[in-house]
Amino acid sequence: MPNEIDSVNLLQRAEQLVDLARKAGADRADAVVVRSRSKSVSVRMGKVESTEASESDDFSLRVFIGNQVASVSANPGFDLTALAERAVAMARVSPEDPYSGLADEQDLARNIADLELYDPTEVSSDSLRESALAMEEVARSVSGVSNSLGAGASAGMGGLVLVTSHGFSGSYAASRFSRSVGVIAGEGTKMERDHDFDSRLYYADLDDAEVIGRRAAERAIKRLNPRQVPTASNLTVIFDPRVARGFVGTIAGAINGASVARKTSFLRDKMGQQVLKAGLNVTDDPLKVRGSSSRPFDGEGVSGERLTMIEDGVLQHWFLSSSAARELGLRTNGRGARGGTAVSPSSTNLALEPGDISPEDLIRNVGTGLYITDMIGQGVDMITGEYSRGASGFWIENGELTYPVSEVTIASNLKDMFMRVTPANDIDRKYGVAAPTLAIEGMTLAGL
Repeated sequence: MPNEIDSVNLLQRAEQLVDLARKAGADRADAVVVRSRSKSVSVRMGKVESTEASESDDFSLRVFIGNQVASVSANPGFDLTALAERAVAMARVSPEDPYSGLADEQDLARNIADLELYDPTEVSSDSLRESALAMEEVARSVSGVSNSLGAGASAGMGGLVLVTSHGFSGSYAASRFSRSVGVIAGEGTKMERDHDFDSRLYYADLDDAEVIGRRAAERAIKRLNPRQVPTASNLTVIFDPRVARGFVGTIAGAINGASVARKTSFLRDKMGQQVLKAGLNVTDDPLKVRGSSSRPFDGEGVSGERLTMIEDGVLQHWFLSSSAARELGLRTNGRGARGGTAVSPSSTNLALEPGDISPEDLIRNVGTGLYITDMIGQGVDMITGEYSRGASGFWIENGELTYPVSEVTIASNLKDMFMRVTPANDIDRKYGVAAPTLAIEGMTLAGL
């Protein structure tokens, strides 16, 4: 972790906390410090609505006595000895958890890679304000835009320090810069809204504020005067990339080891079997240089590697933390994410790999169907795979996008959707979940 966030001091405090926990009676322990720094400016209708800045150092300690475990958290200024003694006292009266514990020593990261996650660029509040105002001004200047939902810009960083009682000590930091704007087009009962945003690790990589503002305006205007379409079955639906990312997120949820262990995933019995259309691959890479969700080690000190989670449509891996792996009789693959005192499996830089066809040809081949740009609701049952969500977008006729469509619902089962998906070749890997334009056959549309 760079000197700017004082990694040496935080590592020393974490080491002290672990040593005190051992002296208080813990068999094993780990201490985590999550440091965050952020500032943001939001504007609306050409005026600043808020300017915020925050800093926090959150300390967490986990202790183990046999199979008994307890966790405590504290802010800076706490008494290290008192916190360690409190955690051990809690563990002594906690029920046993046969799967809890630190990562196996053999799995710990030995070398912490520099993944270039931290940009030290200092962005002033004035610069953030100017960016937000510029986005909104450009968006509002586009003919057809009638109102603003507001714009915002932010800059910040997050850092993780981890020390364990069995020899791991490490830290890293990642910066984050973002810009976003939302607008309303049209008047009265015929208003439509849309937005655009960008988020990057490096400030220089951010899309220009003016570009983001114009995209948001154009998207909102294209949605004006939507029509309803009749109910249809066996329809091909195409997901715009920003909607497709959410679809890929359902794949990640279905192959999460914790869900599999709890038997709350519809893919829980499908390891080694075909779960996606043949030829499709889903990858996850925690060590991608400058990757949006990269990390040199996970929340347990394990360094993951790039995995093809689903290869040629066949399920190869679950996302695993140490506890989830033990429950399934497996070995962690370095996907344990720290959330406060808890560790649970998660993806990192996840991608449904692209196909060979352009999005234009994908649309052309559909003939008649629906191109979705926005989804509404959370109608996904991860236990059964049943899928039903509100949607809006554009109707496809004769292989071309025609008029906007709203107030429709698309439905199917994820098991079937996974086997009927065709990816285009337009993937953008700048976010933690990457997906190209996707066509999914055989869906039901509830309309008029």
